[in-house]
Amino acid sequence: MSGNQKLWGGRFAESTSALVEKFSESVSFDARLYRQDIAGSQAHARMLAKVGVLSETDAQAIVQGLDAIRDSIESGRFEWSEQLEDVHMNIEARLTEAIGEAGKRLHTGRSRNDQVATDLRLYVRDTIDALLPLIDRVTEGLLNLAEREADTVMPGFTHLQIAQPVSFGHHMLAWREQMLRDRSRLVDCRKRLNLLPLGAAALAGTVYPIDRHYVAELLGFDGVTENSLDTVSDRDFAIEFCSVASLIMVHLSRWSEELILWATPMFGFVNLPDRFCTGSSIMPQKKNPDVPELVRGKTGRVIGNLQALLVLMKGQPLAYNRDNQEDKPPLFDSVDTVRACLQVYAEMIPAIEVRRENCRAAAAKGYSTATDLADYLVRKGLPFRDAHHVVGSTVAYAQKKGCDIAELDLAELQAQSKLIEADVYACISLEGSLAARNHYGATAPTQVRAAIARARQRPS
Repeated sequence: MSGNQKLWGGRFAESTSALVEKFSESVSFDARLYRQDIAGSQAHARMLAKVGVLSETDAQAIVQGLDAIRDSIESGRFEWSEQLEDVHMNIEARLTEAIGEAGKRLHTGRSRNDQVATDLRLYVRDTIDALLPLIDRVTEGLLNLAEREADTVMPGFTHLQIAQPVSFGHHMLAWREQMLRDRSRLVDCRKRLNLLPLGAAALAGTVYPIDRHYVAELLGFDGVTENSLDTVSDRDFAIEFCSVASLIMVHLSRWSEELILWATPMFGFVNLPDRFCTGSSIMPQKKNPDVPELVRGKTGRVIGNLQALLVLMKGQPLAYNRDNQEDKPPLFDSVDTVRACLQVYAEMIPAIEVRRENCRAAAAKGYSTATDLADYLVRKGLPFRDAHHVVGSTVAYAQKKGCDIAELDLAELQAQSKLIEADVYACISLEGSLAARNHYGATAPTQVRAAIARARQRPS
């Protein structure tokens, strides 16, 4: 196709280099915007008819022609052309071929600059609407797992060292809190992006008497953008989405790291079903936690996509620049990756088998109730710093003996402090330690169940 045969080619006398056509095309990746592009074009045509720029006959032909093109794409019959550069030109050219002169009138009062900005906002909005139910599946799975394991004692860690006993259910609710924040960020992102760009045209608006608010209403936007220069060059909404996507992946990666550790024989806290694992080509005994490992690995590419978008935008003057063609591959990759990782976690979480005895045994090994002994001594009147010192000595003694502090007899404990009495064992048992932390947001099983009950009553 020569330069002057292209839809924009009137000013050009020679054909575009085949190398340049290959280098500059975007239809190989932006074809996925076809639904949004068609919806935006149909709304634009209806608006042009409403304000008298298009005849009703032309508008109807455009709308019906675009319906047919959408059906052709979805049935696999549509042939995409790299020479037509992008999704917009491919669809417009096919429309003109199908309905004639009316197709050439569709682009009145708009530019590819505001057209692609509209398509992208619609795409990110649709993506968020599809991700929210997936997040809800994940958080519901965590809620059910927390309820099932509310009484399961496991070691809580700081610095990856055993710290204090916690409920396994409490740990699952901690994961859930991370994902709830992610959900809230997606909802906030949706609110900010849900303004219509169409009407900004190339950068300065248009001379036609367009009705942007009518188009916004047709497309489900909350309003219209305020400034045409900003509108065509703004990709904040894509960056914000990729930022939220990165945080989602960071959280999934942290969960993955814990599951990978917990599934090892050294921990043995959980068993991941075979369908989420693979074996070794040489070691027949191996059961590898590939799903969590892949999620952990894919996190890097999503964070990289965010970095790519930030660097893409950082040096651009107003308004639109062709650089922005490169916003789509990182955005699309983040969408695909986050969706796939949420889907696999939504399936895997309900299937996690918790090995309760192993969790309890691990909590009993690490002197996890030492703080409870210190608190016991404080309640007996000893200043906390002195209690801390006494318990440190007690732990050192128990280590030499090769046992937990709860396994020391009363005389051994009283040798550390005369304030200790027989009632100490109720405080330094694992269950006693867990039950004692009985306030809002803490790990006592009664509080875990109360948190679950609140969660089930609270709307998303």
